[in-house]
Amino acid sequence: MSALAQGIEGGNPALNISVFGLFVVITLVVVFRASRNTRTASDYYAAGRAFTGPQNGVAIAGDYLSAASFLGIAGAIAVYGYDGFLYSIGFLVAWLVALLLVAELLRNTGKFTMGDVLAFRMRQRPVRAAAAVSTLAVSFFYLLAQMAGAGILVALLLGISGDAGQAVVIAVVGAVMIIYVLVGGMKGTTWVQIIKAALLITGAGAMTVWVLGRYGFNLSAVLGAAVDRAGEGGERLLSPGARYGATDTSKIDFLSLGLALVLGTAGLPHVLMRFYTVPTARDARRSVVWAIGLIGLFYLFTLALGYGAAALVGRDAIAAAPGGENAAAPLLAQALGGPILLGFIAAVAFATILAVVAGLTITASASFAHDVYANVIKKGKVDSKLAEVRVARITALVIGAVAIVGGILAKNQNVAFLVALAFAVAASANLPTILYSLFWRRFNTSGALWSIYGGLAVTILLIVFSPAVSGGPKSMLSGVDFAWFPLSNPGLVSIPLSFFLGWLGTVLSKEHLEGKYAEMEVRALTGAGAEKATAH
Repeated sequence: MSALAQGIEGGNPALNISVFGLFVVITLVVVFRASRNTRTASDYYAAGRAFTGPQNGVAIAGDYLSAASFLGIAGAIAVYGYDGFLYSIGFLVAWLVALLLVAELLRNTGKFTMGDVLAFRMRQRPVRAAAAVSTLAVSFFYLLAQMAGAGILVALLLGISGDAGQAVVIAVVGAVMIIYVLVGGMKGTTWVQIIKAALLITGAGAMTVWVLGRYGFNLSAVLGAAVDRAGEGGERLLSPGARYGATDTSKIDFLSLGLALVLGTAGLPHVLMRFYTVPTARDARRSVVWAIGLIGLFYLFTLALGYGAAALVGRDAIAAAPGGENAAAPLLAQALGGPILLGFIAAVAFATILAVVAGLTITASASFAHDVYANVIKKGKVDSKLAEVRVARITALVIGAVAIVGGILAKNQNVAFLVALAFAVAASANLPTILYSLFWRRFNTSGALWSIYGGLAVTILLIVFSPAVSGGPKSMLSGVDFAWFPLSNPGLVSIPLSFFLGWLGTVLSKEHLEGKYAEMEVRALTGAGAEKATAH
């Protein structure tokens, strides 16, 4: 039995459950209070555009810093050192792409979803359907990874064992998430994300100060202790190559992963949708600046947490624990503050998962209701303002149920590739189409469809035939090998190919939409007409 499991049993599982329960009760009260003003589609999808730039920035940080950021990166740094911290760099640099190329222009041009931006200057029904397919694909893979991770992580932290116990945990997470989205809409979900961001950054900050205090507030002493604890070969924690330097293929694979992380963020639907919750484009820009500051601060904390865990817990103990690298932060919490700090970190991890899955669910349900139901099926002639919201709530219920079942089925699988797939699809199918729409006058409907569907198909095809699914020791399917594509993440191939497909589809089509582009360019750059278009 691992030290983590022993600590939970020897500690106080009731304490962990109580802290979990307290968080759920507090956030449900907040969600119900927020729901009192949710009356229109704008309220449900965009929180009535009532959040300030700083508030939305905190919520973006809460939406973006998933369990992978808190547990995965800290664990990767503890086990692999320098190579683990490169994840933090990739995730943070990605926000510069969102800030400089996407945030303000998207807020000026759209209303609720990515489909609004594409449909502004192109044929409504085909591009909205394509945008919805892409949004649902990214959201589903991201959601599946979070739900499966929730089952493993929360069951571990609560001392629950067995498949049935994990299935119950996944079902509970899914049920609470559905309540958040059904009742509170975007406003309730945003407040959950703000609370979660405050908890996560406070908890990580407190642990960082605690770790540094153990070593006289000298980061070099922490790094030295981590190297000493690792024993022979421990100096590799401080230099590149511990995870991705073994072969030329692994180096190229890391470049591919980094490209997907940096470009994927600006195409993640649940991140893009957050830009619509603020009243002006200036607030959208301010919210990204706040998000960059908070996310950057958090990733600096992960550096101390990862090396602190390597120094105080030991790389071997972390690698041997249930959940592997993901156990680094909980093990460090136990080593620093015993069961009380472990209970708090357990609650933070739980809050992290709940907030992210709620954000993903409302994004997917909004895309279906607004793009597919209202504009493709009903051709923009919805019976009443509340009919679209009702469809969104039904969709959220269906998505939640599918996520619960998918999470239970995938709970023992390697879920890391699902997150990589979500980023790769977002970078391949969404980002080229968004950038072409905003910046290329000649771009047309055919180019958008080629880029979205082509990028989606190529990415999924390459992932299916990659070592992430078969043929490797950590593959999703063991005992089979049909991996003819050598890279675990297809970004290096799929992203340029998607840009090429968007260009090719455009030049092969005789459709010309340059006149509409001029109107879009003025609105994107100045915001003129945006408020009138988004009023409800």
